[in-house]
Amino acid sequence: MTADDLFGRLDDDDYPAYTMGRAAEILGTTQSFLRAIGEARLITPLRSAGGHRRYSRYQLRVAARARELVDHGTPIEAACRIIILEDQLEEAQRLNAEYRRTAASGTPTTAA
Repeated sequence: MTADDLFGRLDDDDYPAYTMGRAAEILGTTQSFLRAIGEARLITPLRSAGGHRRYSRYQLRVAARARELVDHGTPIEAACRIIILEDQLEEAQRLNAEYRRTAASGTPTTAA
């Protein structure tokens, strides 16, 4: 592995760079919170060769959103479901916009 490969991973939002302890510290939460959102299938951390959970920056952002909802009184299971639904809505809106662009560019124009 070259130095360029290593530096490229630093920019990769999906690279599992953070241990559970470090992820909990960054989020200001507990390791049990991270386990709970994993059990709720909000995020699925990758495992190191030794079986330790590793989190990506993307997963930390999702966990931070869950923590925000939980801190405002939302039960953890409901918070996870809300985030999943938000993600599905965002994807549907992205696809809808893409279909509209395709339809608009594929429509023949007529000269008057």
